[in-house]
Order: sequence, then structure tokens, then C-alpha cells
Amino acid sequence: MTDLLRDGLAWLAGQRHDHMSTEVTYHRGAQSVTLRATVGRTPFDITSESGISQQSESRDYLIRAEDLVLGGTQRLPEVGDKIHEVDGSTTYIYEVRIPGSIGSGTPDQMEPHYRYSDPGRLALRIHTKLVQRT
Repeated sequence: MTDLLRDGLAWLAGQRHDHMSTEVTYHRGAQSVTLRATVGRTPFDITSESGISQQSESRDYLIRAEDLVLGGTQRLPEVGDKIHEVDGSTTYIYEVRIPGSIGSGTPDQMEPHYRYSDPGRLALRIHTKLVQRT
């Protein structure tokens, strides 16, 4: 018997990839791969140990998990990896980060630097922060 929900999510992920994505280059050290990503954002409310609330936002990249291939092997995102996004003559460089490290916060408030964005683990949502413009 087919899994209609999984099939539907796979179809929807394909539509997102084909019609709502832009080309970016994912870097880890000397290795890189060009792939398509849908750009998003995630807002965070982080409370410091002293009780001060701070709002932060990460720029997120949604990619197909199967597309993150470095050195011939499918990989998962790591903190410190970089994503280069070109807009006109400007290249924006984003670093993969744990969202709680973008501001301040306690470990129990921190979300991982990536997460699967669907039950079938077909797509990854990667949290980043702008670190350079060239």
C-alpha cells in the first residue's frame, strides 16, 4: 500500500525545489557544492540568564537532504559551514550557527543548527547568520 502523505510531501518538496528556490553554494572548508535552496527565516525570543528578553532572527535555507554532497558523500550541516548567495554583483556569506548562539540564551532554549523540515527527512532547514558581504 502506498503512503499518500509521504508521496504528497515528496511532490510538494519537488514543487518548492523547482519553483521557489535559488542557486547557492554550500562550503565546508575546501569542499563545496552548488545546489538549490528556498530562503526563509525563523524568529527567536531568547531570555538571558539575567531575565532580559532578546529577539533574534536567523536566515534559513531549505534544501533537499540528498543534495548536500561533499567529497562524494551525502552530509549533514555542521556549525561553521558557509552558504554563499549571490544577488546581482554582491555575494552574501552566511555561516551555519546554532540559533541560541546568534544572541544569548540558555542551552535549554537553543534549537539545533539544522532540523529536518518534514517527517520523511527529505528536506533540511539550516539556520544561518550573515557574516560577510563581498
